Amino acid sequence: MKIIKDFKEYELLDMADGMKLEMWNGYKLLRPDPQIIWPTKTHPELWDGIDAIYHRSKSGGGSWEVKNPKLNDKWDIHYKDLTFNLKLMGFKHTGLFPEQAYNWDLIIDKIKKANREVKVLNLFAYTGGASIAALSAGASVVHVDSSRGMVDWAKTNASSSGISDRPIRYIVDDVRKFVKREINRGNKYDIILMDPPSFGRGSKSEVWNIETDLYNLVDMCSKILSDDPLLFIINSYTTGLSRTILESVLELTINKKGIISSDELCIPMKDSNLVLPCGSYTRWEKE
Repeated sequence: MKIIKDFKEYELLDMADGMKLEMWNGYKLLRPDPQIIWPTKTHPELWDGIDAIYHRSKSGGGSWEVKNPKLNDKWDIHYKDLTFNLKLMGFKHTGLFPEQAYNWDLIIDKIKKANREVKVLNLFAYTGGASIAALSAGASVVHVDSSRGMVDWAKTNASSSGISDRPIRYIVDDVRKFVKREINRGNKYDIILMDPPSFGRGSKSEVWNIETDLYNLVDMCSKILSDDPLLFIINSYTTGLSRTILESVLELTINKKGIISSDELCIPMKDSNLVLPCGSYTRWEKE
């Protein structure tokens, strides 16, 4: 497993009874996580002064109970030289997944060591954590997501990081339709990233199902890899597909010499040996 250790403005403070207590650049949030099956708090003294709590609804979904009125507005968090905007969203999210810092570091390293122009395609790109990381390292980026709101948020993150003038295209579209057009155009990318949901809908209500659609998407993406690609990453959160299956998908589609690997991304708990798994990655990378 890969442990995220360098995110100075984010901390996992404690975990108990299906909830995780986190510090996001000065704000203390309490959110559900079904993996936390033990009832005992390790640091009970830290559970006071919570700024917002996400309550699940028995009928599905849920809502935030905001105790600090300042959290009705957006706030920032920094990772190294990157700045991201946060806000309390539905489905318990804040607009950023801290465990992805591991991938950001890898992407930045690959781009800087390439010593050449690098083109990056980020699919299901959400609020643009990976896009901003790649842009900061000097790559040109194409950022694709079916939600205009998420794409606008990514633009704000680029502006907050001081790199909005760098070469990035923001595309609101169904990722499969976009990749098909890129195949027809003959466009190629050195790095392809994707964070596919288990289920979703495109910009025109196109249905996405990871079990039936992922293989074909990865296969299409293999046709727009450059002749000398650097990296292909599939991130996995709630999907029932194992890392072994995702490794097989890359083995069957990426017809390039390289290394295929996968691992869990985990966040350590403050002053403890406990860690919280927060998804996994499966990747192909140039040897």
